[in-house]
Order: sequence, then C-alpha cells, then structure tokens
Amino acid sequence: MKYILLTSLLLVMGCTNTSKSKEVSAKKETQENLIAILDTIWQTEQGPIRLRDSIGRAVGFESEAFKKQNEIYHKNHDKNEKKVLQILDSIGWPSKEIIGEQGNLTICNVLQHSSLEVREKYLPLMRKAVKDKELSARFLVRAVDRIATDKNELQIYGQQMKYYPETQSFNLWPIKDPENLEKRRAEMGLDSISEFLKRKRVDFKWDLEEQIKRSEEFILAKENANQ
Repeated sequence: MKYILLTSLLLVMGCTNTSKSKEVSAKKETQENLIAILDTIWQTEQGPIRLRDSIGRAVGFESEAFKKQNEIYHKNHDKNEKKVLQILDSIGWPSKEIIGEQGNLTICNVLQHSSLEVREKYLPLMRKAVKDKELSARFLVRAVDRIATDKNELQIYGQQMKYYPETQSFNLWPIKDPENLEKRRAEMGLDSISEFLKRKRVDFKWDLEEQIKRSEEFILAKENANQ
C-alpha cells in the first residue's frame, strides 16, 4: 500500500513539474519570439532610412534613386507599424527586462515615424511605461515635443530642431517658458540643453535671451493668425 501511495505521489509531482517546465519553456519561447520580431523590425525600419538618406546626400533628395528608396522605406514602415501596434494592443508596453533598451528604441522609433493620430493615441501608454520604469523618459520627451511641433505648438523640452531656410541655419523649435527649460529637463532626467545641442553636432549654441524672444514672436504670430 505504501509503495502504491509513493508511486502515485511521484507521478503527481512528475506531472506538476512537467507542467511547470512546459509553462517556463512556453514563456521563454514567447519572449524570444518578441525579441526576434523587434530585431527584424529594427533592421527593416532603420536600414532603408540610412540607405535613403545616404543616397539623398550623394545624388540629391529629389533624385529618382532617393524617391525609390523612400518608397521601400514607407512600405516597410507600414508593415512594422502594424506589428508594433499589435504588440502594444495585445500586451501593453513590453517589460524592459525582456526587450531591453534596444527593444524600446525600436518601438519608439516606429511610433515616431507614424502619423500624428497614432502617436497621440499611444502617448498615454508611453507615459505609463515611463512611470512604471519600463521606458526611459528620453523617449517620451522626444515624442511629446515632436507632437507639439506637428501641431504648430510650443515644444516643452527642447528636443526638436528645424532648418530655417531664411537664415540657412538650424535652430530649436520655439519653446514654452524657456526660462524654466533646464528645470523641466532635469525633472525628466535629461542633461542640460547645451549638452544636448553638442551631441546634435550642429553649429548652434543655446542663447536664453534669443529663445525667449523667438518664443514670444511665435506666440504673437499665432495670436495674429487666429484673429
């Protein structure tokens, strides 16, 4: 009788361990699949962009070669966007422990290249991911400022620059409350605006008084346009 009971117990334990082993294996496979999907998205999203831009610099941004490569990029992006949105809609923002910084960069770059409507829709999910420590704040502030520029509004964190043909130079898109820009950046864990601009490798230096004036002119121009 004792032998029968012991055998039954071992069988139950064996089944339980097998079940747990299958769950662990399935979870690992799912994680590996997600990483593989994001890796493919990164390659098919960024590769065509880099090639397109190099072609533009070499033979011109109006050339047929550039236009052809741009079409390839957009076809890839449409597919990549569907994959990313499917991930976000089905599981929410993936754990950073699983996809890492590279995975987050991939998702955010695809969203950054998407329509304004798509970016605004998923902005709350990005905010939650930052709050939950699953996403670096630098991705969020880039998205926030990009949305602001697309809506012709003042940017918040100074992450967006624009080439101005009238001066033939780059400058920051006008900023809300420039006097407190550094405080806002620090609150989001960003470095100073001067350090940020150094990394952009453009011949441009931060001048607070100039930016205050530009923001005031931007606000005045919008007010006049709305009258």
